Amino acid sequence: MSDQGTAGATPPLDLLDERLRRGEGPRAALAAILDRIRGGDLGALPIVLGLLVIWTVFQSLNSAFLSSANLVNLLVESVPVGVIALGVVCVLLVGQIDLSVGSVSGLSAAITAVTFVDAGWPMPLALAAAIGTGAAIGWVYAMMVTRLGVPSFVATLAGLLSFLGVQLYLLGRTGAINLPYDSGLVRFAQLAFVPAWLSYVLVLLAAGWLFLTGRSLAAARRRAGLSARSTRLLVARSLAVLAGLGFAAWYLNEARGIGWMFVCFVGLVLATHYALTRTSWGRTLFAVGGNAEAARRAGINVRRTYTTAFVLCSSLAALGGLLAASRLAAANQATGAGDVNLNAIAAAVIGGTSLFGGRGGAFSALLGILVIQSISNGLTLLDLDSSFRFIVTGLVLALAVALDSAARRSRTAHGWA
Repeated sequence: MSDQGTAGATPPLDLLDERLRRGEGPRAALAAILDRIRGGDLGALPIVLGLLVIWTVFQSLNSAFLSSANLVNLLVESVPVGVIALGVVCVLLVGQIDLSVGSVSGLSAAITAVTFVDAGWPMPLALAAAIGTGAAIGWVYAMMVTRLGVPSFVATLAGLLSFLGVQLYLLGRTGAINLPYDSGLVRFAQLAFVPAWLSYVLVLLAAGWLFLTGRSLAAARRRAGLSARSTRLLVARSLAVLAGLGFAAWYLNEARGIGWMFVCFVGLVLATHYALTRTSWGRTLFAVGGNAEAARRAGINVRRTYTTAFVLCSSLAALGGLLAASRLAAANQATGAGDVNLNAIAAAVIGGTSLFGGRGGAFSALLGILVIQSISNGLTLLDLDSSFRFIVTGLVLALAVALDSAARRSRTAHGWA
C-alpha cells in the first residue's frame, strides 16, 4: 500500500492524528497539515482551490454564473459524465485505463432506445439490458487483459472503435431515436427535483452520517492502539459540513432546487467511497494499483480485482449513457461521442486519481466533473468558441498530472510512498 510508512518515517496523516490526539492546539494542527502538504499528501486541496479560482473568474466576467438558476443547471448537467468518471476512477486505481467509456455509454443509450421505443420492452427490462451489456463488455476487457495479456490501452481502444460502429448500426439510417417525454426516465432526468424541506433533511442526514462514521472509525483505531481524531474535531467537522451544505441547499432552492439525478450521483459517490475505504474489495484495488506483484504474493487474487474494476467501469459508463440520453430525451449519434470520453477520464485525473495507480478516491469523480462542467458552463455564458473550452480543460489536466507527479516524487523522497 502506498500510504504505509517505512522505518524511521512517519506518514503525514499519522502526524496530524497524533498531534490532535495529544490535544495540541490549532497552531500545532496547522503545522501538521503543512507537513502533510510538504510531504506530497495534497489531498483535495489543489482541486478545491482551483474550483474557487474558476468560479471567481467566471463570476467576475459574468454575474449570472453563480446565480442559483445557473448552478442548478450546472449540477444536473454534470451527472452523466460524472457517473462515467466514477467508473474510470476504479480502473485507474488498479493502474489500468479504459478508453472506450464514451462509446460504451453511447451504445447503452442506443440499446435502451431500441428496446424501449422500437421493440416495446418494459423500461426496467430495457435498462437492465443496457447496463448488463456494459457489464459484459467490462468482463471481456478483463479477460483480454488478464488471460491474453493484451494491454488495457489496446483492448479498450479496439472497443472504442467497435462499439461506436455498433451504436451507429443500432440507430439506423435516421441516426436518432426519441424517448417519450412522459416516460419515467425522461421525467427523472429533466423534471424531478427534491422538495425544499426534504433537501434540508438530507443535509442533516449527511452531517449525522459523517459524524457517526467518523466516530466509528476513531473507536476502531483506538481499539487497535492507533491515534484517532477527537470527538471535538469530529463534531466541528460535521457542523461545518452542516452549515456548508445547508447554505448550498437554501441557495439552490431559490431556483428549482436540487435535481434528484444529482442526488443519486452523490449517492453513488458515497457508496463507492464506502466500498473503497471500508471493504476488503476496496483495499485490494489500492494494493493491486500500488504494486500488482506484491499484492499477488500477499495472496490477493489480482485477476479477480482487475475483473471487478473493468466490469464496474463499463457498467457505470452504461448508466452514464442512459442518463445522458434521458437529459436529451433522445439517443443519437452524438451520445457518448465528441469529448465525453476524454472528459470522463480527465475528470477522474483532475479530481485527484493518479494515473500511476494506487491513489485516488470516489470523490475525485465529483470534484473533477465540477471543474470541467464549470469551465464549460462559464465559457458558454461568455459566448466563447468551444475551442477555448478544450484549451482550458487541457491546461487544467496537464497541471493536475504535473501536481500528481510532483507529489509522488515528494512522497518517495520522504519515505512515505
